[in-house]
Amino acid sequence: MNRLVSLLFVLPAGVLAQEPPVAEGLAAWSRIYEVASHPRCTNCHVGDSGRPAWAALGYDPKWLHGMNVQAGDSRIGAETVLCQTCHITAASDNATPHAAPQIDDAWRLPPVALDWRDKTSGEICIQMRNPETNNGFEGQELAAHVRESAFVNWGFEPGGNRVPAPGTAEELARDIEVWIAAGTPCTADP
Repeated sequence: MNRLVSLLFVLPAGVLAQEPPVAEGLAAWSRIYEVASHPRCTNCHVGDSGRPAWAALGYDPKWLHGMNVQAGDSRIGAETVLCQTCHITAASDNATPHAAPQIDDAWRLPPVALDWRDKTSGEICIQMRNPETNNGFEGQELAAHVRESAFVNWGFEPGGNRVPAPGTAEELARDIEVWIAAGTPCTADP
């Protein structure tokens, strides 16, 4: 007992509050990937194709968004049909099935670098931990983005009998914090 007490006095502050082990970080990543790879997310995280989808949410697994929408370089559909043509920027409970959903933010697709469609867990993990490929988010900024983004939060509560992403935005943010604290481990790491 005296050794333990002596040890506590010589350990640097914070040593007892160590980061989660890699295994805990990988378990958190597994839950993060379950969300990131869900059609509610991958239908908009489409990369340079600019073609959002309605896939696997009551539609055929490869069903593309109607009206031949293609966001192009603008990410808002300026090259074809503007997202705001149907997706009104306003808070809504989105209770009407099959109506264009609304959020209190301007509708747009995520940046091209955030392409998640058909990507492996390792590919998305490596992409998400790098600010150069995750839209510039450093550490806790990523968890804050999940908590604050109208798009992310809508994905968990899309209304109108739409299929939500698994879990909640808060659970995802907490998993991101655990993953970051564990050193952002990826299954693709050596």
